[in-house]
Amino acid sequence: MSFDGLFTKAMTEEIASLLKGGRINKVHQPYKNEVILVVRAGGKNHKLLLSAHPSYSRVQLTEESYENPKEAPMFCMLLRKHLEGYTIEDIYQYELDRMIIFEVKGRNELGDVSQKQLIIEIMGRHSNIVLVDKERKMILDSIKHVSHAVNSYRAILPGQEYKAPPAQEKNNPFEANEDEIRKNIDFNAGKLDRQLVAHFSGVSPLVAKEAVYRAGLANSTTLPSAFLRIIQEISEQNYAATIKQDGNKEVFYMLSLEHLNGNQRTFSSLSEMLDRYYFGKAERDRVKQKSQDVERFISNEIEKNSKKIGKLERTLKDTERGEQYQLFGELLTANLYQMKKGMKEIEVVNYYDEEQSMVTIPLDPLKNPSDNAQKYFSRYQKSKNAVGVVQEQIEKTKLELAYFEALHQQLLSASPRDIEEIREELQEEGYIRQKKKKGMKKPANAKPQLETYYATDGDLIFVGKNNKQNDYLTNKFARRDEIWLHTKDIPGSHVVIRNETPSEKTIKEAAVLAAFFSKAKQSSSVPVDFTQVRHVKKPNGSKPGFVIYDQQQTVYITPDADTVICLKEAVKD
Repeated sequence: MSFDGLFTKAMTEEIASLLKGGRINKVHQPYKNEVILVVRAGGKNHKLLLSAHPSYSRVQLTEESYENPKEAPMFCMLLRKHLEGYTIEDIYQYELDRMIIFEVKGRNELGDVSQKQLIIEIMGRHSNIVLVDKERKMILDSIKHVSHAVNSYRAILPGQEYKAPPAQEKNNPFEANEDEIRKNIDFNAGKLDRQLVAHFSGVSPLVAKEAVYRAGLANSTTLPSAFLRIIQEISEQNYAATIKQDGNKEVFYMLSLEHLNGNQRTFSSLSEMLDRYYFGKAERDRVKQKSQDVERFISNEIEKNSKKIGKLERTLKDTERGEQYQLFGELLTANLYQMKKGMKEIEVVNYYDEEQSMVTIPLDPLKNPSDNAQKYFSRYQKSKNAVGVVQEQIEKTKLELAYFEALHQQLLSASPRDIEEIREELQEEGYIRQKKKKGMKKPANAKPQLETYYATDGDLIFVGKNNKQNDYLTNKFARRDEIWLHTKDIPGSHVVIRNETPSEKTIKEAAVLAAFFSKAKQSSSVPVDFTQVRHVKKPNGSKPGFVIYDQQQTVYITPDADTVICLKEAVKD
């Protein structure tokens, strides 16, 4: 647990130093559990993200762009009514809990002074954002409603009195001394990190393990000293916003974590660190929820076509026995005089074999000798005709499988807007039924929105995130002499550099984008082809997003999220 009470303290200090005294100009709710406040403070607009996401709950300043829905949710409308134009008078943490309270003041629609509290509870799946009328201590609304049937201690519902979560009755680490730590810790019982978590508020297992590690041979002398040194660093705001690799996952904190051995990156602020840490993570989760039906359909199609190819290949193997059926028919025709109706098999000489070996041929006892021979000739003719048909079916099914595998890869890097385009494509191709939508229709000539990046030397780089975008980018948007990139024989995005003679560095940066938005995202030394757009062709009747190309060169690239972020941030600058 990285976003513990101590981290909440540090984040509260960071936000308060920038936003205290600022004015809330705009309120947005881009997603079900997340709110964006645009605050004007210090002559600059700041975007404050408040998230009650069950897995990614947090409060931070952000530079990320969020796409707002056409119609604002009811909670967003209520926040706009009560917060827009209001001043943030104070920002503070509730005790050492994962709760941040914003005290706001302004004038209501009657012109009277009104004071509100915006309370963010960062508690995993129990996270919430609650707007409270300060004078009446009454809940105006919350992003999640919680009844007494769900929580017997308190209800989070409009009209209810706001009640803070139950106190944990732990010691305040900022008021502790070594003697108090010794009194609370049983050094003979072991599991010292768990004991620190159990007795001191705001302390997560992550910090407790760090204290035990820094203590070395942890005992009644070294552990209290190591723990208090960490608390002193936090008290003095000696923060080092870091992300460290812990095996296959990343861990963030506002201190350098010495007990983890992975690579470490340091950032200038906690918010910048969280933007990097959550880059793509939260959006992947939102996309997954929005695309469950599409992902399920695509996965089923991949499984269905994989099984079909296996079945067709087994059928093709069976058709290879056609020559044996022809041999049996000819040998039976030559030996009709030896056969009688009712025989189950016959052993004859194989005249086509140099060694004149004997061959046993199964017979149908209900057929006469001539019909048995004719049966094998019919099987031969059927298998002969089937070979071409089966081979054709295998090729078609392989193309179908490649198409759905490419769609599956596109889902992994899709934004919510991209999901709708993938769904539209499946409807247009006749795979799924088109649902009638109420409201405004999408214009027939609407152009797909491409992902835009800037190379280090200023060249624009465009990326298609799905087949509609890929077709538009390559076949309509790109100019003939510009440079086009794609991973070699690997499903991925089309990438175009808006320059006919880009530098080698720009080509490599564009290749990083092509590799990052491909099925080989987690691989190293990924081959990426590049050529002029004029050498890229879309065959007639081919699936969306499919092209062939020639006169290409190849570079080998290891995908890097940090490079992608830097190229994206250049657009914001």
